[in-house]
Amino acid sequence: MAGAYSVFANGGYRINPYLIQKVVDARGKVLSETQPQRAGSDAVRVLDARTAFIADTMLRDVVRMGTANPAKQRLGRNDLAGKTGTTNDAVDAWFAGYTPNLVAIAWMGYDQPKSLGVRETGGGLALPIWVGYMGKMLKGVPESPERPAPEGVVMAGGDWTFEENASGAGVASVGLGDPWPGKPEESTRSPADVEAEKKKILEMFGGA
Repeated sequence: MAGAYSVFANGGYRINPYLIQKVVDARGKVLSETQPQRAGSDAVRVLDARTAFIADTMLRDVVRMGTANPAKQRLGRNDLAGKTGTTNDAVDAWFAGYTPNLVAIAWMGYDQPKSLGVRETGGGLALPIWVGYMGKMLKGVPESPERPAPEGVVMAGGDWTFEENASGAGVASVGLGDPWPGKPEESTRSPADVEAEKKKILEMFGGA
């Protein structure tokens, strides 16, 4: 997971994680030393620069004004990005986040999978773990500047997009609002049913 998110952090390059940096003998002689790949140098690009940039801005917005905003409030930094995650029935709670130079993943769950609780989420359980770790690792580390937009990316309607899609040439809809066979008419749902569904959703996220 950390390897996958490092692609967003470094602008689109695959960096293979490693566990052992160096092995030395009793005399201090280096027997083996990992030579890590470096983004923009010898690492393989696996994501187009434009796609990586847009994905990064979206993940930064999760911290700025989304489910991971407590990370920004606690750490007081603008170079954080990431995504909370909660699997079905709250069996797993995740936060995968990064700065341009450091990626960390926090997970909460049981060895034998079972629900963590109906109100539990990645933002409530995993995010505080991540914040605690990053708070120590980033202490005294200067904030990284925002990555400049690569060529071919423009701002349209408040969002970054490919230049060729800025005039509305991109995909406008994936059809989620289109009727499907057997879809009930909205008028058949009573106000009580609508309110009950809203309450159920709010309870899932601890909002009721």
